[in-house]
Amino acid sequence: MLQWTSAYCSGWVVSTSLAGATLGSFTGGSLADKFGRTRTFILDAAPLAVGAFLSATAQDIRTMIIGRLLAGIGIGISSALVPLYISEISPTEIRGTLGSVNQLFICIGILAALLAGLPLAGNPAWWRTMFGIAVVPSILLAVGMAFSPESPRWLFQQGKVIQAESAVKRLYGKEMVTEIMYDLRASGQSSSETEAGWFDLFSKRYWKVVSVGAALFLFQQLAGINAVVYYSTSVFRNAGITSDVAASALVGAANVFGTMVASSLMDKQGRKSLLMTSFSGMGASMLLLALSFTWKALAPYSGILAVVGTVLYVLSFALGAGPVPALLLPEIFASRIRAKAVALSLGMHWVSNFFIGLYFLSVVNKFGISNVYLGFASVCVLAVLYIAGNVVETKGRSLEEIERELSVAE
Repeated sequence: MLQWTSAYCSGWVVSTSLAGATLGSFTGGSLADKFGRTRTFILDAAPLAVGAFLSATAQDIRTMIIGRLLAGIGIGISSALVPLYISEISPTEIRGTLGSVNQLFICIGILAALLAGLPLAGNPAWWRTMFGIAVVPSILLAVGMAFSPESPRWLFQQGKVIQAESAVKRLYGKEMVTEIMYDLRASGQSSSETEAGWFDLFSKRYWKVVSVGAALFLFQQLAGINAVVYYSTSVFRNAGITSDVAASALVGAANVFGTMVASSLMDKQGRKSLLMTSFSGMGASMLLLALSFTWKALAPYSGILAVVGTVLYVLSFALGAGPVPALLLPEIFASRIRAKAVALSLGMHWVSNFFIGLYFLSVVNKFGISNVYLGFASVCVLAVLYIAGNVVETKGRSLEEIERELSVAE
């Protein structure tokens, strides 16, 4: 019988998933370059399915930790691979919408998981069923990707021109084959240039654009999204909403709604403007949250203001800071480094996520939650300034056009 003997064991179970995701995100880029995008998806189904199965059937802490580690590795690989694959197969005019749909379904999945946890109150063993159910989408992933076309850009880069033409025909129709193959040749995406290694990401040629990718994910995490979600149940409880599930569901619903709006605007407003609007809204919401805890004049309304600030923050995050980085990075990275650069950026995401979770409560205890929220607001301001000066707009442009422009800029 699995015994939760201490908070220490619980912490290991949670942190092991993040450690696995970090390892998986760094591994995913190399696997995608070596085996291709679709075959890596199929391989990724193995740790996802086995990890879920071990977690569901675990009779001791060791087995649970192994299961969570494997599931984390699978999550890390897919977190790097999904935006990469979507960006490489999507038509230019709807690439932003399709990329943000990925984030939308992540949000829907989180909300569904919260609702699926409702039976836990009456059935403490229900968590085993929840883990067991996770095996099903892992199998569906493998089956679905076995019938999906490979990325024509990866095929062309490997020198497999005939297969690339076949993939283009499946994805866009035969009338687009000539145009897209011309773009691929014009951008120089051929096997004549050797595959990029990890150290190439830090070369003078690529470092500037790679640093933008890493910075966006650092800003995303350092702006406080996990802190807001963590504290949301306490904020809602102080406002009179006693159900933690209801509070979490409201936050999840705000996340889903904001991402739906972002999906509709991604190819109209553009990535850069959504990022700047998003971080501006997040900063204003953090300021509202900080004032609701400290400004005595607002004391009678502190509960409702904190709830409003939390919901507005999540909506603002979902509008840009949540979906845009994973969509934007495969667009701005050159084909030669795309998979590894996306993997590196997602690795920064998981590493910063891990350390924020590890030290957040200690920082709150030392400085107070209102000061921490003000710190997050400052990060949002810095993010807006950084994005204004360093991020390029990619709306309505093919990956080859973007690569050519950035190559000239270098």
